[in-house]
Amino acid sequence: MRHFWTNYLLSVLCLCNVVFGSPNKCDEVRKVYQLRQIGPIQLLPLSPRPGVDLLVCTTKNQTCCTKKMEEKYQWAARRDTQNLLQTSSSSLKFLISRHVAAFQEIFEVLMRQAENHTNALLQESYSSMADQAAGPVRELFTDIGLFLLGSELNVDELVQRFFDSLFPLVYSHLIQPGVGDISPGYAECVRASTRIIKPFGPTPSMLAHQVIRSGVSGKLVLQALHLGIEVINTTDHLQLSRECRRALLKMHYCPHCQGLTQSRPCMGYCLNVMRGCLASMAEIDAHWREFVHSLERLSAQMQGPQDVEHVLLGVHVLLHDAFGYAQRSGPRLSTQVHKLCGPVSRKPGQSISIQRSSTRGRKDSLSLKAPVRLSGDSLAVKRRDFLNGLRLFLTYYGGLADQLCMSELASSDGLSCWNGTNMVKSYTLRVVGNGIKAQAANPEVKVKGADVVISQLIDKLKHINQLLQGKSIPKLGTLDQIETGSGDLDGWYSGDCDDEDGCGGSGGGDVVRKVLRVSKANSVSVRIRQCGHKFTNGTTISHQSFMQTIELNGIRIFSAGSGSHLEHTTCRGGSKWGSNNWF
Repeated sequence: MRHFWTNYLLSVLCLCNVVFGSPNKCDEVRKVYQLRQIGPIQLLPLSPRPGVDLLVCTTKNQTCCTKKMEEKYQWAARRDTQNLLQTSSSSLKFLISRHVAAFQEIFEVLMRQAENHTNALLQESYSSMADQAAGPVRELFTDIGLFLLGSELNVDELVQRFFDSLFPLVYSHLIQPGVGDISPGYAECVRASTRIIKPFGPTPSMLAHQVIRSGVSGKLVLQALHLGIEVINTTDHLQLSRECRRALLKMHYCPHCQGLTQSRPCMGYCLNVMRGCLASMAEIDAHWREFVHSLERLSAQMQGPQDVEHVLLGVHVLLHDAFGYAQRSGPRLSTQVHKLCGPVSRKPGQSISIQRSSTRGRKDSLSLKAPVRLSGDSLAVKRRDFLNGLRLFLTYYGGLADQLCMSELASSDGLSCWNGTNMVKSYTLRVVGNGIKAQAANPEVKVKGADVVISQLIDKLKHINQLLQGKSIPKLGTLDQIETGSGDLDGWYSGDCDDEDGCGGSGGGDVVRKVLRVSKANSVSVRIRQCGHKFTNGTTISHQSFMQTIELNGIRIFSAGSGSHLEHTTCRGGSKWGSNNWF
């Protein structure tokens, strides 16, 4: 009997040496387990044991794993895979993030540079009013910058507001240079008349159109890049299915249970596992390719009036043209302003002095060509560099599983490899392709269907691709709604109201009530407000007669028949003026 037990113990030791390759039994497994920080070391057995309780890493031989270790190994396999995904995408993510920051920085630099060029034009050619115009110029470029970076602003309105604020300066310094500084009330009337008499011709509409057109393209690029980062972040943290997690455990750590800590999976085996786990991600491939190509096509179109850099650095040229148009139209504008606002009202105590504009003899001193920026700093060069880098990732999602196996996971050709059960010379089962449909025949991973989160990403990519290709450009808003400042709607539009309008709450005199589009050949947009002003005969305008009270940006104008005269009070303070019926 003693001889029998001696032989039995020797046989067990020999078997352990064959399987685990070391008389130290599970010591090597313990070292790797600790090194990779997989779990508490107490979970490891001191020596090989039967693995009857294991669910995935099953074997007929002795094993260095317990059921608790198997759970920890599964967690480690998922962690390792997500780390691989994040490492593989890090260059792509850095490329996009860096250029988002670069584009935004260039936008801000362009704003400052365009504002400086505009102020330089005013100082060189229109110095008498340059200081007073600096505020409106600063406000214009601040608003344009906010629009380009995503704020919901009406570009038509902000551009028109800019020219509204400039007209009193242009009128008193260029059209009527001898009147000096006009009174605040009269300046307000002149400002309010801007949209009626259009002193700057087509320039305000032209500038707004160029800002919108170029801004839409620039904002779409930024929106697309932010979506690109979202796609990467989402796929980096892909929620792996239960079947995938078990397959990853079997591929990465089940050989450890048999003491094979240095083993690598066979290439075919690795491809089946990773293509199964990343099947939903591979569905992004076609839409990601279209995303890259759509960005390339849009970038190619961003030239001239569709290039925001070209537009911004040309604002001062359009402003010079607008001032020239106003000067050439001086007699007409003087007549119309006099008709609407009466004789010029100067600031108290100011005498008439002939104050000629500095334009004559100096307007050619400043080059009116759009400035050329250093090529290395231009948006066009940055876009080109970005797209050159992005092309390298054109097939990223379609080839991700293959790339991970070839560069990180699988065994080299000719070496023994792990096939999920044993160490072998080669993997003999069928290797499936990429994508969900191909996984029906996958022998290693069962794929039930598309991942919901990935499907949502694909929908977002489809939408941005349509926007980039110009197939689905909304009419209103920013990014999702591109604001075009529509003024083509007819009729009444409800606005804020007060108690007198039949609405709840108290209303101050500065609240715009309603907007009426006058449908005539020379129709104009006017604002209607109930205010407490009187005719010169003392008659108060009543609620019932409010449709006869016309307000233009804070100025009330009353049409009571040809030659009528009225006393006018602005919302900000009083100024009296006579008015004929201008409708």
